Amino acid sequence: MSLKILSPYIIAEIGQAHEGSLGILYSYIDAIALTGVDAVKFQMHIAEAESSEHEPFRVKFSVEDETRFDYWKRMGFSLEQWKGIKQHCDTLELDFICSPFSNLAVDWLEDIGVKQYKIGSGEVNNFLILEKIALTGKPVILSSGMSSFEELDKTVAFLRERKVEFSILQCTTAYPTLPEQYGLNVIQELKDRYNVPVGFSDHSARMETCIAATAMGAEILEFHVVFDRQLFGPDVKASLTIQETKDFVVSVHTIATALANPINKNNNTEFAGIKQIFEKSLAVNKNLPKNHILTFDDLEAKKPKGYGLEASRFQEVIGMVLNRDLKQWDFLNEQDYYSTSSDGQ
Repeated sequence: MSLKILSPYIIAEIGQAHEGSLGILYSYIDAIALTGVDAVKFQMHIAEAESSEHEPFRVKFSVEDETRFDYWKRMGFSLEQWKGIKQHCDTLELDFICSPFSNLAVDWLEDIGVKQYKIGSGEVNNFLILEKIALTGKPVILSSGMSSFEELDKTVAFLRERKVEFSILQCTTAYPTLPEQYGLNVIQELKDRYNVPVGFSDHSARMETCIAATAMGAEILEFHVVFDRQLFGPDVKASLTIQETKDFVVSVHTIATALANPINKNNNTEFAGIKQIFEKSLAVNKNLPKNHILTFDDLEAKKPKGYGLEASRFQEVIGMVLNRDLKQWDFLNEQDYYSTSSDGQ
């Protein structure tokens, strides 16, 4: 799958919202399929391959897992179950995207038949898994959340040496992300620095964040979804609800359409008809006798355009002499006056 994607390519991430339940996971896929997104994203955690009993909790949220390792074990699925998940996404015409967190997970994803890989922020410096993925020849979406430009430069060089097609997402690893942490400015910085497709991975739980990213040129959008932000889990506070996702997709497509149709302010011919209605002509605001010398206070601008002088020409008539009587609200035209320096009789 090429990463030359028409903006915006929208990825809804289930992440850990399924709580280790295959049924809940399928329910999420079904709900996401109705929102209009392009892809659904998963995380493939194989506890024994990626973690150990020494891994600390990022946030001590779990009331049933004594260790983070126990949590990953509870959140995992078998290879056959993952194949079923991928098939369900295919049936609903959702692109299946998954972040592997071990080389074994890459093997599983190759067996499943993925078309591209998502690299989570914590794996950007894991050149072992990057080498494993590079050998597949598949495109990569790289999340930059924890990485400095110095670190990203090394990863980009690593991928380019191996001819890996890739894109980069601006991301801030904070759950939820606050406005002062969004880093929307980095979208253009990434484009300028690496000349690859650039997107935005969001953890703000606010629709306007990715809408703003779209307006700033993000070609890929990724965000977490959850049925309700009162549910249990480490990412729920950083997620959009299903209904918010539906509204968000409409908004993003609207902004993308606007960006794809720039307006030429040097050409306003399409407004000729409406200008005739809304623009105005000069008129007089009181009864004025012949030979009256026009002043600013005698003038009004009235709709429509074309029945008197254009209102923009008001300065031309100040000091002119009327050559006939005008009634209040009569339009003013060139034949109605003459200059004091000329013979108007």
